[in-house]
Amino acid sequence: MSKITLPKVFVSKYPHKFAKGGKTQYLRGKRILPKPITGKEKLPELIDRAFLAYNAARLHEACQLFTERMLADQETTIGMSVAGALTPAGMGASSLIPLVKAGFVDWIVATGANLYHDMHHAMNLPLWKGTPHLRDVALRKYGIVRIYDILLDYNDVLMRTDETLCKVLRQPEFQREMGTAELHYHLGKYCAEFERQTGLKDASLLAAAYRAGVPCFTSSPGDSTIGMNVAGIELGGSKLRINPSIDVNESTAIVLDAQRRGKKTGALMLGGGSPKNFLLQTEPQIQEVLRIKDAGHDFFIQFTDARPDTGGLSGATPAEAVSWGKVDPLKLPDAVVCYGDSTIYLPLLTHYAMARCKPRKLKRLYDRRGQLLDLIRRVYLKNN
Repeated sequence: MSKITLPKVFVSKYPHKFAKGGKTQYLRGKRILPKPITGKEKLPELIDRAFLAYNAARLHEACQLFTERMLADQETTIGMSVAGALTPAGMGASSLIPLVKAGFVDWIVATGANLYHDMHHAMNLPLWKGTPHLRDVALRKYGIVRIYDILLDYNDVLMRTDETLCKVLRQPEFQREMGTAELHYHLGKYCAEFERQTGLKDASLLAAAYRAGVPCFTSSPGDSTIGMNVAGIELGGSKLRINPSIDVNESTAIVLDAQRRGKKTGALMLGGGSPKNFLLQTEPQIQEVLRIKDAGHDFFIQFTDARPDTGGLSGATPAEAVSWGKVDPLKLPDAVVCYGDSTIYLPLLTHYAMARCKPRKLKRLYDRRGQLLDLIRRVYLKNN
C-alpha cells in the first residue's frame, strides 16, 4: 500500500489559543474526539468528557455554570423554580432535598401541586411506578389516579392527604392573613413531624425547606389542592387568607437585599410556567415599581421542553428576558437553556454539584423575612 500524504490540518496541533480576528476566534473550543466509554467513569467525569454537543453540551454548560460560578461564591443567592409534576416523580427526595440541605438553593418558587403531592411522601402514603399505557376508565373504576406513568390510590392517598391537610390548616397558627412562604413554613413543620412519626428521613421537600429556613413560595396559591382546601375551610369559617402581595414583596426583597450587599443572584428553573416568571419578575419589580436602576439577574439556568416560537416558553429565552430587565445583558454568557425533560437533567445536575462542590452555609432567608420586608418598604417609600 502506497503512503498517502494527509492534509496539514489533520497532522498539526489543533489551534486552542484565541487570536483576535480570523477563524481561530471560532475554532478554539474543546476538540470533539472523546475517549471511548469504559463503564468505569464517574458521572461528573462522563459529563465532562462525553457531553459535547446539542443538549448534552448545554447540560455540561449548565453543570459548569452552576458549580464553577454560582456555587463557587458562597454569597450568591440562588432561587429555584419548580414546574411540572416533579415531586410525584420522586424528584423531591432524589434531587431537590439534597440541593436544599447542601445550601445550593436559597429560595424556591413551586407550583402548589408539587407541594401538595410532596405531602404524600411526608405522610408515608405511597405513589407507584406504572405505565402510561393503561385504560383510564378502568383506573377510575378502581379508584386509581394516574399522573402519566405514576399511580396513586384515590381514597388511601389523595383523600387521606386532604383530610390531614384540612385538620392542619384549621390549627391556630394558620388563622390569619399570610403569604405562601409562611403558609409553607408552617406546613413544613407538620411534614417534618409526619416524617418523624413514620420513621422516614428526607422524604418531604416542605420538611427540608422548613429545617433549612428556605422560603418556599407558590405563584398561584389557588391553583392546587392546597389552595382548594384553603378555600373550602374558608366556607366553614376559617380565618386563613393568602395574600399574594406579601409573596411579591418578600421574594423581591430577597433579590434587593443581595444587590444592596453587592452580591450576585442566580435563577435555576425547572420547567417554565408561572413559577419561572414569578422568580424572574423580582427584577422588573425592583426596576419598575421600586424605581431602582438595575440590569437583572447574574446567572440563568433553565431546563425546559417548551419552544419560544409558539409562545409556550414561559418568560422566553434569556436574550428576550434581557429586554424586560430580568437578565443582565452583560451576563448572557452565564445563561444556559437546556431543552428536554427535567426528570432527566435534574438528577444529573444534582449529582454533578454534590460531587464537585462542598456544602454552603445555609442563608436561612426565611428567618430574615421581617428584616427584608422592612428594607423593601423603606426603599419603596423613598422612591415613590
